Amino acid sequence: MKTLVFATNNKHKLQEVRQILGERFDIKSLADIGCEVDIPETADTLEGNAMQKAKFVKEHYGLDCFADDTGLECRALDGAPGIYSARYAGENHDSEANMRKLLENLREKNDRSAQFRTVIALLYQGEEHLFEGIVRGTIIHEHKGTQGFGYDPVFVPEGFHSTFAEMTADEKNSISHRGRAVAKLADFLTGTNE
Repeated sequence: MKTLVFATNNKHKLQEVRQILGERFDIKSLADIGCEVDIPETADTLEGNAMQKAKFVKEHYGLDCFADDTGLECRALDGAPGIYSARYAGENHDSEANMRKLLENLREKNDRSAQFRTVIALLYQGEEHLFEGIVRGTIIHEHKGTQGFGYDPVFVPEGFHSTFAEMTADEKNSISHRGRAVAKLADFLTGTNE
């Protein structure tokens, strides 16, 4: 079984990916390979940040690797918070503060359309690949739900009346940006991509 590193220590993400790829690949986290460094994300795109993390692992540990980066992009805010989604309100990575800032910045806007976008960068057998997953939706005016993380309590995906935070993990994963990107990665790795 081939070993593939997922450049994360997020247990939820890791479990989801292991469920999808686990039969064919031994998926390791950063902790599993002894990487305790906070890998820099200094690019100005999601693609750049994801590739930067994957290359760090390949260069320092010599292992094939994939990494993801996700951003919430609001049309009325010219794509913000985008690559700054996790630290929109500052470096503390406080989801509540990030949501408060987002709702304040959208308060006078009529267009509340937004999308979550995940990009997965893969370094595999000497080649670089990118996979993207997008889910479009709307930013509502107040928090709803207690599941999920990040901006989930204020994001309602298209075709639904519930926020991501009101959905079960299985419901969210079946339509989420990350789920869609991971599905493309899985198709590629298992050789079923067209």
